[in-house]
Amino acid sequence: MKPFAFRSAALCCCLLAFSAFAAGPPATDTPPARVMLIGLFHFDNPGLDAVKFTPIDVMQPKQQAYLQQLSARIAAFKPTRVLLEFPPKNDALYNQRYRDYLAGNFQLQANEIYQLGFRIASIAGLKQVHGFDERDSPSDGALWEYLPKEEPATMKRLETLIAELSARFEREHRALSLRELLVKANSAEDDKLNKGFYIMLNAVGAERGRFVGADASAQWWQRNFRMYANVQRHAAAGERVVVIAGSGHTAILRDLLRLDNQRVEEDAQRYF
Repeated sequence: MKPFAFRSAALCCCLLAFSAFAAGPPATDTPPARVMLIGLFHFDNPGLDAVKFTPIDVMQPKQQAYLQQLSARIAAFKPTRVLLEFPPKNDALYNQRYRDYLAGNFQLQANEIYQLGFRIASIAGLKQVHGFDERDSPSDGALWEYLPKEEPATMKRLETLIAELSARFEREHRALSLRELLVKANSAEDDKLNKGFYIMLNAVGAERGRFVGADASAQWWQRNFRMYANVQRHAAAGERVVVIAGSGHTAILRDLLRLDNQRVEEDAQRYF
């Protein structure tokens, strides 16, 4: 056999082996994991994002009643694990708070970790919650340094878009109910908006061979790939997993979940 033919045959074998691996393990009696992704705005928005607005006050009686009802509906999904947006290294800290909450010694603060995460886990009878965030990925600082100096026109367009989105979210949080806000945050339209924000900046610096925009986009996707790896770690066959995170994350996590042939998406929309 000629060397090229040998390499071609070897390549075909590798591709076939990869295809068999990608198809997943042999069928068993254990069903695939079901994963529910709940994307949202940060209930106690610290103002660290570029788009700034004052969120609806989830501590008001009307919102509290809705969150309690929503938590009960999601708990009816019978989750075996609840994953929340904090680093796994902080599991001990948050689980001490969770145990205190179960014992009646911790009052739920505005953060969605507590308002939804603790409530759902408690109603579902879970003994612990889990962090799945990864914040040690490279930052996109180079992009924000590059834009005003090298591409001021792009920076101006970006500032205009940020101002428009800030005004839009401010209006929505004054006019819409909490349920309506959550429905929008998990819609295909808002998922596209979240991902499109980075794609709009992807070409920044490319003309000069700098690729600072593409690198910033890759860094954001890298963080979310790492977060999804943590989802995969928890979502073994047979598990029923609820994942709660900012909608900027779930927009990407939802794409990854739909590519994952070993896990099935549980649509969160019907629970709102």
